[in-house]
Amino acid sequence: MTTSPVLAEIVRSGFVEGHHYGSVVALADNGGVHWSVGPVDHAMLPRSCNKPVQALAMVRAGLDLPDDLLALVCASHSGEDFHLDGVRRILATAGLDESALQTPPDYPLDDEARIEALRSGRPTTPIAMNCSGKHAGMLVTCAVNGWDLDTYRDPAHPLQQLIMSTFAELTGVPVEAVAVDGCGAPLLSTTLVGLARAFRALAVAKDGPEARIAGAIRRHPEFVSGTRRDELALLTAMPGAIGKAGAESCYAVALPDGRAFALKTDDGAARVRPVLMAAALSRSGVDREAWVNGDAVRRTGVVELLGGGVPVGEIRAVF
Repeated sequence: MTTSPVLAEIVRSGFVEGHHYGSVVALADNGGVHWSVGPVDHAMLPRSCNKPVQALAMVRAGLDLPDDLLALVCASHSGEDFHLDGVRRILATAGLDESALQTPPDYPLDDEARIEALRSGRPTTPIAMNCSGKHAGMLVTCAVNGWDLDTYRDPAHPLQQLIMSTFAELTGVPVEAVAVDGCGAPLLSTTLVGLARAFRALAVAKDGPEARIAGAIRRHPEFVSGTRRDELALLTAMPGAIGKAGAESCYAVALPDGRAFALKTDDGAARVRPVLMAAALSRSGVDREAWVNGDAVRRTGVVELLGGGVPVGEIRAVF
């Protein structure tokens, strides 16, 4: 294990009451490392940041969906009605329904959607789980290829083997560990440099399956996250960018010119993730470029700490 540096301070009433530790890497437009903070070439689990690359493997294997549904295959969706309807539409292309999903039952990720489900007395369901779009894409890919549907999450399944080879190809890093993600599907390790490299490969693609994935994310970012998410706000502020957040405070973003960013904190705190990405983009000057809505980018990195119901502090990046 290596020691990660402090990336952010938790400041309340002018007093630093805590810290977030982790690593960040920024790639230049030519794909080389422009700058980094902390260890960025050690194996880590990117969690749902893997999803666009997993979706790429599915498209290469014959998954053919409209852009909005392809974006949903890349998603950790909020569980809003249009997300759930989209998952049903994906499954229907192969004559399947939500009973085929092997995602664990859950409530929607979005606060408002979850509260509405609770008020309505709706139980947890596999389709409401934020990874159901990915799982629906996996099922349809299996159906297209005549692969077994019941074992699609097994690391030895042909689909998962294809995803592993695709992932190693795009990251340029051998898969060192295969874990189980929160949704039950295989979770592949890489490095922060490898993760940024994979997103860069998608962002600069001019044609082929890679360009299809990037185009779907660009045209339908609300399907990749949700209508009230910081990820949507960031991608809307940077036209042509692609990005994906993941659990344990993972985040990857790539710009259309080939620059790319990836980060992770040791404590996995979700609240610091947008703060760090906004700071990384600012360190590279992206928020000051003419094609970017800089104010909107910077706003995604504002996390206020409340005292008595009013702001009394902030989480601030220090790199």
